[in-house]
Amino acid sequence: MISRRAFNQGLVALAFTGLSQHVLAKNAGLSNQLLSKTLGYGKLNNDPQGILDLPSGFSYRVISALGETMSDSLVVPDQADGMGCFALDEDRVVLVRNHEISTTISAPKNLAHSNKINLDLAYDINRHQQALPGGTSHLIYNLKTERLERQFMSLIGTIRNCSGGITPWNSWLTCEESVQKVSEENSKDHGYIFEVPANVTSLTKATPLLAMGRFNHEAACVDPKTNIVYLTEDRADSLFYRFIPKTPKKLADGGRLQALVIVKKEKFDTRNWHSETMKIGDNYATKWIDLSDVQSPNDDLRQQGFEAGAALFARGEGIHWAENELYFCCSSGGSEKIGQIMRYVPSKFEGEKNEEEYPGSLSLFVESADKLTFNYGDNICVAPNQHLMVCEDQYTDTVDNHIKGITPDGRIYDFAKVRWQTEPAGGCFSPDGNVFFVNLYSPALTLAVTGPWQKFLS
Repeated sequence: MISRRAFNQGLVALAFTGLSQHVLAKNAGLSNQLLSKTLGYGKLNNDPQGILDLPSGFSYRVISALGETMSDSLVVPDQADGMGCFALDEDRVVLVRNHEISTTISAPKNLAHSNKINLDLAYDINRHQQALPGGTSHLIYNLKTERLERQFMSLIGTIRNCSGGITPWNSWLTCEESVQKVSEENSKDHGYIFEVPANVTSLTKATPLLAMGRFNHEAACVDPKTNIVYLTEDRADSLFYRFIPKTPKKLADGGRLQALVIVKKEKFDTRNWHSETMKIGDNYATKWIDLSDVQSPNDDLRQQGFEAGAALFARGEGIHWAENELYFCCSSGGSEKIGQIMRYVPSKFEGEKNEEEYPGSLSLFVESADKLTFNYGDNICVAPNQHLMVCEDQYTDTVDNHIKGITPDGRIYDFAKVRWQTEPAGGCFSPDGNVFFVNLYSPALTLAVTGPWQKFLS
């Protein structure tokens, strides 16, 4: 795991791939240095299959693809996004995979097979009495045989299940990146988090966690010491939230939704769009304010929080718990609007009252000034070597999406390049740290990547 001490050793972002140099213009003292070694795992090799370029020694296996018939007779849906990995036994893991499908997509195949779906388990159905197409699928993968044993839909009837997060009690929090209200296409309001146990064997009941708020949810992570859930929001004027559950490990019992405030700097703008209000490495003391009317029928929860003093963020995206801190991406943050990564060290709590002993701390860990270095970081996780692994999410004709590695001292390198014009998403590691699972968004593929993770070149 990433240690706080390691990340404090240097908060500078550089990237070197092969003999080329990528520069983050946030540290003039290092930005023009030339290194004699290749940073990362070495030069990326062209994939003969035209899917994913990887360094020497690394390879991938396609374990699931769009349109395949699953164990439940449904087909693998498209738009594979966030994903989490859980141990089932010594040999097998389960991947819980999001599908970011909206109601505007015409006739998804699983809707055509609605007679095979128990609509009582779906969160929402359309006017044709079909389950809405968003949701999650489960993939049971055997690490020993390197084979997929089963896959099936585990939650359905939602909209745009973007990212989410694993919990210490072995469930997946899947987040709707939508605030769509009741319409001709759906019978319920959307914008919620749903919890999916990792050990289910078939479709499970989709029940929204209402107290966690209705907004454009992106991702979640849980502090294993306190069971507090931290939440991001994919909006240009988003807030950073946390949910303090009333009952540990039972989110459905309700709790308090709060927004982060910078101490003595209310309404602080972390985005650095117009000026450098937040510098790399500077620590900002934080506090939290309670939010009311969290159902937000007018989709104005973030405006309410901002007016009460909450800080602004530029499109909060993937979030991941490390050791005693967490990291989250802001995909359009920075002066170039191509990406930031924030680091948050929580405040300590005392007893069951959750009284803050001292403020938490927010800092800017990475800010990109060069598309080649880092461009629209989205899903994020931690590798066995304590590096961040970040999936880029941008769609241009000139720059490919990569999976970027980021060292504990803030240097950035290319781990993989996607050869399609789509985003990598849902990166996560097996519990033993030997397999990196990742999705290609569309047409949906899920890959298992193996290789010499210990042979990092510094």
